[in-house]
Amino acid sequence: MQRTKRLALTFFVLGAMAVTATAQDSMMKKSLYDRLGGLPAIKAVVDDFVGRVAADARINKKFGKSDIARIKLHVVEQVCAATGGPCTYTGLDMTKSHKNMKVTEGEFGAFVEDLVATLDKFNVPQAEKDELLGILGPLKSQIVEVNTADTGTPLPANFKPARAHSKKRVAQGPKMKKMMKKNTM
Repeated sequence: MQRTKRLALTFFVLGAMAVTATAQDSMMKKSLYDRLGGLPAIKAVVDDFVGRVAADARINKKFGKSDIARIKLHVVEQVCAATGGPCTYTGLDMTKSHKNMKVTEGEFGAFVEDLVATLDKFNVPQAEKDELLGILGPLKSQIVEVNTADTGTPLPANFKPARAHSKKRVAQGPKMKKMMKKNTM
């Protein structure tokens, strides 16, 4: 009887371990996009983040000439695409879109601080936060043009922002990848 109980307990523990391993494996295979909550969550985070940046005197001058609706749309596309989601980024490359903005290292740091504050507000787990920052961090070299810790610097007069998108284009939302239909035969 004792042996039967031990054997049953052993099978139970092994079964529980197998279920746990399968669940962990399944979680590991989920894209960052899915773990963040998909497009609705990304849109909510970007909306809060852009509002936070607009209120931050350390960096908001850099967006004085920019179309905020265009920025939101392209940040959503960029985060969605970079995290394994179904979006296609349709904006300018980072070097071209930030050319002559004279973004400082300090302003880039403030931008990242605002992003982290938004991610914290939405209770994004540390692992996902680190993974997202790891994806976006390398863009620093394409954005920063001035190697100082200064913040709140004015937008240079020669900066030419991208033209605004039409209301129709903004209303269409992020561009999605075309998915191939699977043959059901």
